[in-house]
Amino acid sequence: MKTFRKIFAILVVLSFLISPFNTYAKEAETLGDLKNELARLKQEKSNNEANKRNTQGEIAQRQNDISKAETEISQAETDINSAEEEINNSNEKIVGLREETDKLLVFLQEMKSNNSYVEYLFGSNSMTDLVMRLKAIEQIADYNQNKLKELENLIKSNEQLKVDLKNKQDDLNNKIAIYQDKIKNLYGNLEAYDKFDLDIDTKIKVAQSQVNHYAAKSREIFKYEKDDATLTELSITPYNGGWLKPLKKGVTTSTIGTRWGSYHNALDIGGNAEGTPVFAAAAGRVSGFISHYKCGGNMLYIDVVVGGKQYTTYYYHLLKVNVKVGDTVNQNTVIGTVGGYSTSTSHGGYDSCTTGAHLHYGVARGFFTGTINRNTVLTPPGFPNTKGYRFNSRTDYYG
Repeated sequence: MKTFRKIFAILVVLSFLISPFNTYAKEAETLGDLKNELARLKQEKSNNEANKRNTQGEIAQRQNDISKAETEISQAETDINSAEEEINNSNEKIVGLREETDKLLVFLQEMKSNNSYVEYLFGSNSMTDLVMRLKAIEQIADYNQNKLKELENLIKSNEQLKVDLKNKQDDLNNKIAIYQDKIKNLYGNLEAYDKFDLDIDTKIKVAQSQVNHYAAKSREIFKYEKDDATLTELSITPYNGGWLKPLKKGVTTSTIGTRWGSYHNALDIGGNAEGTPVFAAAAGRVSGFISHYKCGGNMLYIDVVVGGKQYTTYYYHLLKVNVKVGDTVNQNTVIGTVGGYSTSTSHGGYDSCTTGAHLHYGVARGFFTGTINRNTVLTPPGFPNTKGYRFNSRTDYYG
């Protein structure tokens, strides 16, 4: 029994750790929660700024290492070329010296065979002259042999130098590859921080507007900022009996989950041209609007209550938005229109996370406070989380 309890406890912990929504402690339920979330976001931004500076410093160091390694490689290539040139020059000298030595040996041999050698020696005028002539012949032969040996040693030395330089060059190339991989990863981290910083800035802006909105409501209702006042108390959110689809027709072209190395927090619904009306999937209050964001474009958030539970519905890549924060909408309200084609960066727009007309539609548990992924509903009501699902009315439900 104890073993079973331990295993169960471990599984519970693991399930919490691997959840993509575990980065936030709890949903915001009160004005005080919203204020705490705003403070947390500001602290997170401060931490990320420090990490960003550290990352940039490390990138600069790696780039300096690459620059030094490239300089060493260039020098190694120059040294290799010099060694090859020296080897070639030495080989030419060796060929010349071998020819001269061969000629000398032939000459000496001929002199010996026809007595010219003896005549040369005995043609001396004195004993001193004889010794000098003998030494001259010996020195000529020794010089050629020593020079030949010297050049052969030089060739061996140059060949070894060539091998050493090639090994050094290979080692430097490997180091450069390692540095480049590290820089690539660091740039990836920096890019993530840049995107996150922008995201944090947007979240802080939204969270601040949320605090301002609910604080004003609190002052209106209670005459002061009541931090323990619930968001339900401070907002007038229509009650819904059920859900409708946000479009009259369409097909899911992408699902919720990990995609291309990141988490995709909604269904992509295609099959509609730009300008097609987008409806509120449930009656509620517009709680957030982000304009012309670099990844998502025009993004709209609506707080709704369905079956007594709080949710946020969100709609991205909108071409136009017809409502503003604080507006109350019903299920027949056209909140905006489908975008994603002309708004995409690939077609001259501002939204880098789309290439064609579609609606990015999702549902999250709890009211919107600037964060979504923590509570994304994996199967938005009325939809399967599958690619290729088609519908032809707002009331179509999959079987």
